[in-house]
Amino acid sequence: MLRSIGRQTAYFIGQTKCRSIPTNWSAIVCKNSSRDEHKFGSAVQQPCRHCATSHKVGQCESASTNENSHRKKKNYTNTINSNNETEGEATLLAQQLAQIDEEVAHLLALKAKLGDGPATPQKFTLKTPKGTRDYSPQQMMLRQGVLDKIIAVFKKHGGEAIDTPVFELKEVLTGKYGEDSKLIYDLKDQGGEILSLRYDLTVPLARYLAMSKISTLKRYHIAKVYRRDNPAMTRGRYREFYQCDFDIAGTFDPMLPDAECVKIVSEVLDTLDIGEYVIKINHRQLLDGMFEACGVPADKFRTICSAVDKLDKSPWNDVRKEMIEEKGLDASAADKIGEYVRLNGGIELVSQLLADEKLKAVPSAVKGLENMQLLLKYCDAMGLSPKISFDLSLARGLDYYTGVIYECVLKAEPKIVQNGADAVEEQGAVGSVAGGGRYDNLVGMFDPKGKQVPCVGVSIGVERIFSVLEAKNVAAGIKTRTNDVEVYVASAHKGLHEKRLSILNSLWDQGIKAEHSYKLNPKLLVQLQYCEENQIPFAVVFGDSELTKGIVKLREVKTRKEDEVPLTELGNEIKKRLRN
Repeated sequence: MLRSIGRQTAYFIGQTKCRSIPTNWSAIVCKNSSRDEHKFGSAVQQPCRHCATSHKVGQCESASTNENSHRKKKNYTNTINSNNETEGEATLLAQQLAQIDEEVAHLLALKAKLGDGPATPQKFTLKTPKGTRDYSPQQMMLRQGVLDKIIAVFKKHGGEAIDTPVFELKEVLTGKYGEDSKLIYDLKDQGGEILSLRYDLTVPLARYLAMSKISTLKRYHIAKVYRRDNPAMTRGRYREFYQCDFDIAGTFDPMLPDAECVKIVSEVLDTLDIGEYVIKINHRQLLDGMFEACGVPADKFRTICSAVDKLDKSPWNDVRKEMIEEKGLDASAADKIGEYVRLNGGIELVSQLLADEKLKAVPSAVKGLENMQLLLKYCDAMGLSPKISFDLSLARGLDYYTGVIYECVLKAEPKIVQNGADAVEEQGAVGSVAGGGRYDNLVGMFDPKGKQVPCVGVSIGVERIFSVLEAKNVAAGIKTRTNDVEVYVASAHKGLHEKRLSILNSLWDQGIKAEHSYKLNPKLLVQLQYCEENQIPFAVVFGDSELTKGIVKLREVKTRKEDEVPLTELGNEIKKRLRN
């Protein structure tokens, strides 16, 4: 296509439509154009590429047809080649576009959710999950003090600490807890394994012993466990709580390790000064023998045992009704059980039961009574007789117990502080604060060859103990320190913050617990008030005049007495006063 620069006229070779006039024409030169730019080669004849003759350009009749045919053929060829080369690229491009569209849609959805304005706080009720609680610094100090005392008792008896995962394979926990298995928290499958949160620390210990091929161990373990139970916060019963376990694994002479576990429970509660308590003891073989003597079918032993285990929470009439209506036990058998489970006492009760005609006919009952007689004898040798009770109502519903079982309850019913409450809740029974027993067959469930490792242990209910001690402190108005700081470094004048840091560094290097204000120029009165409010025993006070003399004032916060001490002897003087 040629263009006229002045008048912007043009014509097309082979298709003579001129933009200068509204008609089609065949001439080479447009008569309406005033310039020669419309001429092509001065209208001379040239060899034509469309036919075999020479003629003026633009006058070949075959030109238009041949040009169109050539274009079509060229376009078709290019299309074939292009389709083969770009088919893969087109597919990839389509996938990328689809992915971009998906991301854009996601971002638009987020934008719609957040809105165009500033983010607004989400409206919901701030609370802890059901059956759980928070612990303030004061409560954590009290809790840590309780745990430290318990650990000291465990170590005194030769305990070694272990730890296990907070979750286990579900098959490890299944079938170990009887009716309480429904209280296990199951986790969603995230990686090909079906898992559950641990229900207690005993089954994980058995799995650990079997997996590690350990046949003798005296261990303690303090960790959280989880139960999907109906919580009773005012009684110290939670869904997430700590257990403090002490277990003795290995083959030993009868009742010696069992008696030591009873002693450990007594020492822990005496150390914590929790109040008067009684340790109830019984024997699983005696219970099974009693059920057999009363006419309970063997396949109902565990379910009836679970019912008897509720006697500490429910009256006998309710338990009897459950046995008959829910467990399908004959009424006469239930009544016979009722005659036994009301009995409790000491070694004299063992002699009475050994003379019972129905129990004498059942070998397992006789064996259980003989073990109880030996256990009570050992407990008496350790001075435990006033604190224990042989109680036939004690059942402990966990399936893995095979021998002696025990449970500790408080004689008094202390008031319990509910989470977040400043006032003391209405008085209510705490229930069991410790429990345990012998489980000789549990480890063998996990060993490939069924190798048995006899075990006996006790678990301290630290949450309930903590609730009782917290209530006692609230009632007595006792304020608990939340840190262990021994000395506070205070400056009396401005610009002494670097010297405070130097003194602090020297005290820290000597192992002294110390702190100071994080303000450059704090007021001296504010610093001293902080010491009194946080019960810090000593304060180091200095100003420009003291530093000039190379001394500081060591202040006893409680009495407000101050003594001048050489700066070089400050650490030794503080240590001496702390010892006194």
